[in-house]
Amino acid sequence: MPPTPAKQPLTIRAITGDQIERYRHDLARLRVTVFREFPYLYDGDLDYEAKYIETYMQAKNAIIVIALAPPPDNTVVGMSTGLPMSCETPEFQKPFIEHGYDINRVFYFGESVLLKNYRGRGAGHQFFDARENHVRQLNHAQQTNDATGNNSDNPFNITTFCAVDRPVDHPRRPANYIPHDRFWTKRGYTRHPELATEFSWKDLDESEPSPKPMTFWLRQWDK
Repeated sequence: MPPTPAKQPLTIRAITGDQIERYRHDLARLRVTVFREFPYLYDGDLDYEAKYIETYMQAKNAIIVIALAPPPDNTVVGMSTGLPMSCETPEFQKPFIEHGYDINRVFYFGESVLLKNYRGRGAGHQFFDARENHVRQLNHAQQTNDATGNNSDNPFNITTFCAVDRPVDHPRRPANYIPHDRFWTKRGYTRHPELATEFSWKDLDESEPSPKPMTFWLRQWDK
C-alpha cells in the first residue's frame, strides 16, 4: 500500500481593522459551524456573529488570525481572535477587576476554531504564535514610544483566554473527546479557578439562552 500523502499546510494570516471586512461573513459562518460541536454546543445566529466580528474591526489593537485552505481552494477554514481586555464586555472584565488585575495590561484571546477536516496541521500552535507575536509587537511599539523612558515593564503583561466548563458526564460529550488542557499547559497557560465568569448562549437543545460557567487561563509575561 502506498504511503498516505502528507497534508498540505494551511496559510495563516493575521488581519486587522478594515482588512477584516472581506472575510466577515465567512468568519461568522465558521463560528456558527464549529461552535455547534462539544463543548460549546452553540445554536448560533449568522446575523449576531457578523455583528460580533465587527468588534474586531473597531477595537484598537485587535487582531484576527485566519487559516486558509491550501490552493486552489483558499477558503477560510479557521480563525482565532484577540483584543485588549479593556475592549471586552463586563462579563469578562469583572473577575479580573475583582481580583485586583489592571485590565489595561491584560490581552484577551478569544476563540480558536477550525473545521474538522483541517485539524492536525499545526494551526492551533500557529494561532497562539500569531496572537502572542502581536502582543509582543504592541509591547515593543509602546515601550519605544514611552516618553518617560521607563521601559522595564511590558504594557501587556498577561495574555488570557476563557474556556467553558462542562461536566464530565454531559450527555452530549463525545466518547473520544479530549480536553485541550494539556495543549494549553504546554503553551505556558495556567487555569485560574478564582477567575470565573458566566456567559449566556443558547445550546442546541435549549429553547432560550442560559448562562454557562467559564474559567480563565493565564500566561504571565516577564518584564
